[in-house]
Amino acid sequence: MIGTVFRTDDVPVEDRFEYWRELTNRTTAPSDLSSDHAHDFWAEQRLLRLGPVTVWPASFLPARFRRGARLIRQSDPEEYHLSLVLGGGLGLDHAGRTDTYGPRDLWIADTSQPYEVVAPDDRDPRMITGVGVEFPKALMPASPDRVRHLLARRLPGHEGTGALLTGFLTGLDRECDALQPSEAPRLGTVLVDLLAAWFAQLLDAEAALPPETRHRAMMERVRAFIRQNLHDPQLTPPVVAAAHHISLSYLHRLFREEGVTVSAAIRHQRLERARHDLANPALRTVPVHDIAARWGFHHAAAFSRAFRAAYGVPPTDYRHGARLTAA
Repeated sequence: MIGTVFRTDDVPVEDRFEYWRELTNRTTAPSDLSSDHAHDFWAEQRLLRLGPVTVWPASFLPARFRRGARLIRQSDPEEYHLSLVLGGGLGLDHAGRTDTYGPRDLWIADTSQPYEVVAPDDRDPRMITGVGVEFPKALMPASPDRVRHLLARRLPGHEGTGALLTGFLTGLDRECDALQPSEAPRLGTVLVDLLAAWFAQLLDAEAALPPETRHRAMMERVRAFIRQNLHDPQLTPPVVAAAHHISLSYLHRLFREEGVTVSAAIRHQRLERARHDLANPALRTVPVHDIAARWGFHHAAAFSRAFRAAYGVPPTDYRHGARLTAA
């Protein structure tokens, strides 16, 4: 497991809001917090330190965050704050803009400038969920003057690099119990590359990215495309390259640097998805060949050979063994 989990349930009711306020101010640039629900507050937050980047998935009752000139003078980490809203809504007043953000919206704030974050209705007891990210301004491929145009804008997380960034952050939250502390620096590198590529895309400055950052960001796009299309038996290296407007040789070079071929990476992911389904009790009545076809294997014999080569047993035997283990 990576990260530390904090829950207000761990302290007495009368101390919960103060406990969360203190925690939040250690996680982010300090701000004044208040809430109409302070008397019976509830929040849960995970703190992930990934190299130079801090990620904190959180769920909490509506609260107000105010960061003014006094707090900026006291402490300014020279960072950008990224918020991804997943549930509920939040309003932001920052850098001369005021807007409200809902699920899958992203926004950027600058810790060197005042801001106020509020729920649309402070009295509404519905939970707000999302992911916050803090990262140094110096890691981004554009000056603060250029980034100023992005501050407090509603930025979509539904397509392009924004969708990759959203998927990475929600995946971190979902998989952090299975991740190891030794993986944190590498995950931080991937996240910085995604953030830099996203900034560059928003600012039309992709040419300014270092080659290694462009390559790693492209690799994340390719991986996401493969995950989304594993069911398609026509998913081949030429199709992947064409979908990303890159040459086939460049695609092969990207994967060669990872120590694997494109075809082997696709086959491995398909086999892993099939293996997961074969072990799922809810799918025990689904024929093996249907599970194989679901993940792009349309020849039962070829699937059986590939599965046995990867896991040492035929798929039918694997399913039977998984059922016995579960029993």
